[in-house]
Amino acid sequence: MRVALLVDCYFPTTKSAAKLMHDLGAELRTRGHDVSLIAPAEGLDGDLHVADEDGLRIVRIRSGRLKGAARWARGLREVRLSATMWRRGRRHFAAHPCDLLVYYSPTVFFGALVRKLKALWGCPAYLVLRDIWPQFLVETGVLGHGPLYWLFRRRELEQHEAADVIGVQSPGDLTYFAEHFPRRNFRVEVLHNWATLHEPEHPPAGHRRRLGLADKVVFFFGGNFGIAQDMDNLLRLATALRDVPEAAMLLVGGGSETPRVAAGIRERGLTNVVLHPAVDPATYMSMVSEFDVGLISLAASFRIQNIPGKLLGYLYFALPVLASVNPGNDLRAILHDADAGLCCLNGQDEEFARLARRLAGDRELRDRMGRNGRKLLETRFSAASAADQILGHWTSRRSA
Repeated sequence: MRVALLVDCYFPTTKSAAKLMHDLGAELRTRGHDVSLIAPAEGLDGDLHVADEDGLRIVRIRSGRLKGAARWARGLREVRLSATMWRRGRRHFAAHPCDLLVYYSPTVFFGALVRKLKALWGCPAYLVLRDIWPQFLVETGVLGHGPLYWLFRRRELEQHEAADVIGVQSPGDLTYFAEHFPRRNFRVEVLHNWATLHEPEHPPAGHRRRLGLADKVVFFFGGNFGIAQDMDNLLRLATALRDVPEAAMLLVGGGSETPRVAAGIRERGLTNVVLHPAVDPATYMSMVSEFDVGLISLAASFRIQNIPGKLLGYLYFALPVLASVNPGNDLRAILHDADAGLCCLNGQDEEFARLARRLAGDRELRDRMGRNGRKLLETRFSAASAADQILGHWTSRRSA
């Protein structure tokens, strides 16, 4: 089968969307499928660049900067994203038809492009829906219920309508569809996040010693520093752990909240926190492999469900997870049932600190939960199971 994967970012970014789609593509390739991964990109000399990377055909289409751009510039480019990618990639699309299109959201601006590709190729489409926009923006305080909200809501609806099947990341997201689209006959199912079970080797790179953390129990947080992650939550935790000399926190990444995080570390005099800029994917994975506890923080204001992609890296390297999440988040039950980590609600600062102290002081507990986390990855969050689920909607019909 010829499969096209469409996502709004790809390597060398460390965004979880790029890793998820890469791992899905790699799994499909091992099964003998011909895989193209299509993504917008900045800094290209021409309109389009095609390369073979890890056995995948990577099609990068010039779009201008999206991630990290000024809000107005990013908004304008995203609104025009489908039109830009169709105009600059049309000849390539016509020359390389596919039998299945799998596309990732966010962004919510792929709907028009997906409709055109489905018509051109005569193929079905599967939407991998992670953060639900624009509700995500409303709940993080970025967006009100003004004209922009209704523009995003319209594009959200268009993107959903372009899909034959929609895979959400959590059972709680099914409730969102029932409440917001009661008259729409969307075909929605839970598709858990996934990761490959066979990462390249990550030999020790001396990150502990380089960062002055050789004798510490390191609580690692990697990825985007945004409003959704409530970075102040982590700074409050670090403040509460100042009396735990063996504990340290390492924050690796960047985003809109980076200046505030840096200022907060200085103002609080937090000598137990190391702030590190974003790194390439291979370096990121090697860092995760060296440390002790994986941190997750989600804003308390969230009502939609979110299971961050960074969880998968933690599970892969058998790190126990310490999470502080929004009410109703399914991650609490997942970690509890698997005995793979400890979790509380965001705002329960004393409990968050108590759980961190427990992990910092108990090596046996960390080891046991880490092993259980790896088992959880293998049984519930593997790229193989995701590929089975997506392909099963169509390959079973072909073989019947």
